[in-house]
Amino acid sequence: MEPNPRRDRFVKLAEKRVIRAIHELRLIGNLANRSNYTYSKTDVDKIIRVLEAEMKLLRQRFEFGGKKEEIGFKL
Repeated sequence: MEPNPRRDRFVKLAEKRVIRAIHELRLIGNLANRSNYTYSKTDVDKIIRVLEAEMKLLRQRFEFGGKKEEIGFKL
């Protein structure tokens, strides 16, 4: 099989970026510690909603291609 530098680059970047995304999601999960933070159900719903929307956009980009959209976030 011939080396495929574009595939190799994809694999290398995908592995790094997915690991980094998982790490960041776990850090967001740390915010659930009520002994350190105070938050409302509305706050949690906003966080979950924006993350789910971003995952939906990610899936669409892989399925259909397309450009990225900027999503802002404020509580």
